[in-house]
Amino acid sequence: MMDARFKNRLSWKKALRMPAPALLSLYYMASIVLGAILLWLPISHHGDIGLSEALFTSTSAVTVTGLALADTGAAFTVFGQAVIAALIQLGGLGLMTFAVLLLGALGISVGMPQRLVLREDLNQTSLSNLTYIARMILIIAVACEAIGAALLALVFVPEFGWSGLWQAIFHSISAFNNAGFALHPDSLSQWVGNPIINLVIPVLFILGGLGFIVVGDVFRTRSWRKLTLHSKLMLVGTAVLITWGSVMFGLLEWRNPETLGHLSAADKLWASWFQGTTPRTAGFNTIETGGMHDSTSMLTMTLMLVGGGSTSTAGGIKVTTLFVLLLATVAFFRRQTTLHAFGRSLGVDEVMKVLALTTISMLLVLTGIFVMLINHDGQFIDVAFEVTSAFGTVGLSRGITGELDGIGRGIIMVIMFVGRVGPLAIGFFLATRSVPKVKYPAGQIYLG
Repeated sequence: MMDARFKNRLSWKKALRMPAPALLSLYYMASIVLGAILLWLPISHHGDIGLSEALFTSTSAVTVTGLALADTGAAFTVFGQAVIAALIQLGGLGLMTFAVLLLGALGISVGMPQRLVLREDLNQTSLSNLTYIARMILIIAVACEAIGAALLALVFVPEFGWSGLWQAIFHSISAFNNAGFALHPDSLSQWVGNPIINLVIPVLFILGGLGFIVVGDVFRTRSWRKLTLHSKLMLVGTAVLITWGSVMFGLLEWRNPETLGHLSAADKLWASWFQGTTPRTAGFNTIETGGMHDSTSMLTMTLMLVGGGSTSTAGGIKVTTLFVLLLATVAFFRRQTTLHAFGRSLGVDEVMKVLALTTISMLLVLTGIFVMLINHDGQFIDVAFEVTSAFGTVGLSRGITGELDGIGRGIIMVIMFVGRVGPLAIGFFLATRSVPKVKYPAGQIYLG
């Protein structure tokens, strides 16, 4: 009996010694399973949701992706929609953020194991000020979502009555967390020319995609010169990507009758702005995504792969990763050994990290596309779009989500999970330093 108890204690100790990324992955998995059970209950839907659909929806919500097998507003009851909103909030702001804040509210000190997991959840390299960051994240999120809901209510309440208030709250939570879940079968297409929808929704997911560190830095300093290098890169990078995406979408789709062609000039501009910003892992749409040209789909896939910022509700390889790669390319052609941006320098370590992250991300996306095409031959652009959207936790689709078979759904769920948790786990290994015990003589290889 004593030996059995001793072995059980050892097994618990070994479990507690699991790496932080592994624990974080388990927390996300547990949330997905719990969410699936809740969504499967009869009180959550109108009878058309099975366990498979509930699991897919829960995975999409926790990973703040937005891909859906059924119309969220029609298939789920208000209780089911509330569960989805709660899962989006948990997944977007980070499970450990809520756990740490709850422990603090109960007067329980946050130990080192919880801090290690929180550090991975927030994509930080230091253990200091984690509780402060978690509190700041919650304050920023609640403030932005409350203001967003109040503004969206000006549109939804007059149109749908007091039930529009819930729609305003749901869409505000979904937008700020870059989830892309909507309560209408055409997402937000019926408001393609509405100024409030076209301003409030993008502002919410841009703020959420910038990252809580950037938003806090801007609010605290209120001066461009005092901003950190990360904040400057994020702000400039976000502005460049949004401008590029909006202008190119308008140019490519201006005469396409299936997207912008039938709209007025003003509505075309609104739609171009919205569709140029939403690939930053937001997932909403105001036009028929499946009707886009292949060139526009490729543009959208590129933006979805980049995503938003670190410590944000967005996915993708992140804006700073892209711009460090561009800076490294410029430095190579200039024969520079260090990178320079806004009066600051970046070393080789940063370049190695972004190269590793980008390489792994590209391999995962290409592998996902390859495996999906085995069962969905002849749908290359649709499948590639779906996989990229899942990895970037975006939620945009060309309309094949509901057509996926069981294997296809399983692959997309795995990609969504890896797209949300994977970069956090990769960050753990990139932040771990190891000193080689053996050094080898230099060699030469020929490149290019």
